[in-house]
Amino acid sequence: MVEKSTGRKEEVVTREYTINLHKRLHGCLSMPLKYASMTKKLELADRYMHMHTKVNCRYVYANDMCYWVVHDSTFKKKAPNAIKEIRKFAQKAMGTKDVRVDVKLNKHIWSRGIRSVPRRIRVRVARKRNDDEDAKEELYSLVTVAEIPAEGLKGLGTKIIEDEDE
Repeated sequence: MVEKSTGRKEEVVTREYTINLHKRLHGCLSMPLKYASMTKKLELADRYMHMHTKVNCRYVYANDMCYWVVHDSTFKKKAPNAIKEIRKFAQKAMGTKDVRVDVKLNKHIWSRGIRSVPRRIRVRVARKRNDDEDAKEELYSLVTVAEIPAEGLKGLGTKIIEDEDE
């Protein structure tokens, strides 16, 4: 008889992450074009913009190697998109579909308004067991805002929290 061990995604764990919201909210796409002329590059960029109408393209930069199509999200959707990106990050990091965002984290994202979200944010993501009997998922992730050190957010890696006494 072989005992079935629980997988890594089944254990209850708490980690702290630094999420770069700036790179998640401002997209950039580049395509290599080595031997094309400048007009050809701009023509292809224009064609790409027409093919992908869902992409909100704002600028087209071209040089001799490649061109970039940079698209921004609209100003009035930055804070809601930041919350969606945090949910997506926690879902990927913890492997749970049920992600719950704490009220303090939501207030921290919205503290500077809908347009000016923080560039980086330090979050604590906890994978917990679901106590509801009729729940679809056995585990859920709770995302809260973590304490920011005095030195700043740069250079901080993922930190595993051992004991959680809350």
